[in-house]
Formats: sequence, structure tokens, C-alpha cells
Amino acid sequence: MPDDLSRSLRPQTQIMTKGYDPQLSEGAAVPPVFRTSTFIFKKAEQGKRAFEIAYGLRPAEQGESPALIYTRVNNPNCEMVEDRVVAWDGMQSSLLFSSGMSAISCTCLTFLRPGDSVIFSDPVYGGTEYLFRHLLPEFGITGRPFPAGSREGVMEELVASDPTVKLIYLESPANPTNVLTDIGAARRIADRHSRGGRQVRVFVDNTFMGPIFSRPRKLGADVILYSATKFIGGHSDVVAGIAMGSREVIDQVRAMRTILGANSDPDTAWLILRSLGTLQLRMEKQQENARRLVAFLDGHPKVERVAYPGLRGMGEYQAKLAQTQLEGTGSLISFEVRGGEREAFRLLDSLRLFHLAVSLGGIESLIEHPATMTHSDMTREERQAAGIGDNMIRVSIGLEDPGDLIEDMRRALEAL
Repeated sequence: MPDDLSRSLRPQTQIMTKGYDPQLSEGAAVPPVFRTSTFIFKKAEQGKRAFEIAYGLRPAEQGESPALIYTRVNNPNCEMVEDRVVAWDGMQSSLLFSSGMSAISCTCLTFLRPGDSVIFSDPVYGGTEYLFRHLLPEFGITGRPFPAGSREGVMEELVASDPTVKLIYLESPANPTNVLTDIGAARRIADRHSRGGRQVRVFVDNTFMGPIFSRPRKLGADVILYSATKFIGGHSDVVAGIAMGSREVIDQVRAMRTILGANSDPDTAWLILRSLGTLQLRMEKQQENARRLVAFLDGHPKVERVAYPGLRGMGEYQAKLAQTQLEGTGSLISFEVRGGEREAFRLLDSLRLFHLAVSLGGIESLIEHPATMTHSDMTREERQAAGIGDNMIRVSIGLEDPGDLIEDMRRALEAL
């Protein structure tokens, strides 16, 4: 498809067509799986040019498409996903990784060096939290948390007082508390302090809401990160990650991905490509189902608090951020039962339709206990500071009939 036509199409149409010419694959309506480790060059000069681009010896020319070399470097299935998935976010370029954590790790390691610091909204996904608190410090890179939902002044003080801060890393909404952090404020702070050889970047993990209900590029994110295992894959049958940004930024990350060997595989990429066509439909229906469960939980006598974007109980500031930062409310719900770990476990063990498992964004409803599962590597003090109590439960709503899910939750709450 010509680039000028592709750019004029809406996202839902782009992700059905972009990046694939059926006539190059015997007219196959659906892209085949290119299950190969290496690719054959037509001429030695083509091979030379391919490696010049791959290793950054010479940049690609305007409109030049690098030749395929080796699946650790590039693969047609991976490139089709990368071409299409940027449609909603509006970014120029993206990379597909073997997991969400490989996307996060490779992208951070591309721009952080010993002596640098990263500040991050707290809480974040458990793997990200471990990377910032424990692994990066072993390489001389400091991670400093600040409470998710902090006002601009809090982030400003951290960046202004420490010239080693090179990265502001946000999850918005936060996992698992659903607290929003002001992405636009992070952008303003980064711009104010990017001078004299110091560049402060803004990374946003958009897994909970994106790419349908949140567009961090419009708010100033340099890099948007996804666990493509979640909504983008959407069927709990793949593990993958995505990083997207400008061509300049992503080309730098590409070199890190190539050397660390974090590219995805063709079978995974093919399954993600299959899922993109229904991504918007799935997320919109999951959101509709989630809103019905939120209405049931909010105010239930055995539920102490419900955390869901835009909900009255989240507070006025959070409601304002939801209005300015989101285009929907999503399908992730956190709530606190009255009691503690014992009551939370009893609820979890009483459910029949919700699957007791980590992860999220699949077509089935999943439920878990953050304090002892996804965020168990944090100390009790760290969890308390992040707002993760022993009575908190996180739910990812799927595509089951919402009436059945509500009835299942009703029975489980009655068991408390």
C-alpha cells in the first residue's frame, strides 16, 4: 500500500493492511509465518549495505528499506507488527521485543549510563520495580521512586535537585493502584532541565490503557512502552513487548535490541498480527463489562474502596487527570475488601468464573492478590508507601457475560 494512502487511513483500517503486500507472498490474503533464522542476499553489495544499516555504520537513506539479515535483527512478521501497531499512538517507529520487560530493559539501557539516575512513579509493574530498585544500581544507575499521582512540584524538585536524573518513568494508571500521574507535567519538567548536554527523557508504560484509551505521545512522551502480552496480544497465548517513539530514538534502541538478542520470534509476531484487527473491539467491550462490575462493587458493604480511573472515590485531582489524559476508563479494576489478607484470600478462593492468575488484558477475566503475587518482592514498607495493602485485589475484566461475572463476585463477597 502506498505510504500516502496509508497515512490518510484511520487506525483501525491501517492495522488491517499496512506493511504487507500479498503479491510478494503468492497472493496470500493473510501473511505467512516467516519461520527462518537467516535470509539470502541477491548480491554481495546488498549484504554489505544491510550490515552498514544494522550496525549503524551508515544511516538508512530517506525511504530506504533495510534488507532482511537474520531473525535476531529483523524478520518480516516482526516488521509487519512494528509497521501497524503505531497507528493508534501516532508514533513514527516501533520495535517488537520478546517480552514487556525486555522492551523496558533494552530501552532504559540505551539511554542510561553509570552515574545516571531515573525517577519513577511508585508503584509500577513488579518487574520494572525490581529493575529500578535492584538491578540498575548494580550497574551504577540509581532508581528513585516518587508516589504515583504526585503533583508537578514533587517531580520538579527531584529533577531540579539532582543533575544525574536523565529519565522520568511513568505508569499511568499505576499497576495495581490505578492512580494516574500527570504525563504533561513530566514533559514540561524534562524540557526545563534538558540543557547543557543534559537530556531528560519521558518514558510511559501504557499497557493498562493503550493504545485505545490513552495516547501519551500527545502529552509529550518520548517513548511509549507496552507489554504486548496483554491487550495487544489479547489471548493469553503470547509473551512480547513493544517500544515506540521517533525514528531517531527507536533507531538507537534497535542497536541495543540486536546485540542483546531481545527481538521477538516470527510465530509470536504472527499471533500478535492476528490480534491487532480485534484490539479496539475487545478493549471497548472489556471496558463496558468493567464499568458494570465497578458499579456493583462501588458502595458494596464488604468492599472498602474501589480504584478505577475517573471514579469519584479516586479524588478530584485524579478525576481531572482522567478527563484530560484518557479517552476511556479501561478494564482494570482494583478494590479493597473489608479485612486483610485472610478475607482477600477467601474471596479469591470462592470465585468460579474469575481465573486466579497474574497478567491481564486477555479475553478471560483474571484476578490476583498484588501484595503476595505481582508485587511480593517489595518490602511491606514499600508496599504501604505505594498504597498496596493486604486487602487489595486486582481484576482484569474479559469478555464473559458481565451479568455472570457480577453474580460470581456477589457469591464470593457473601462468603466473607
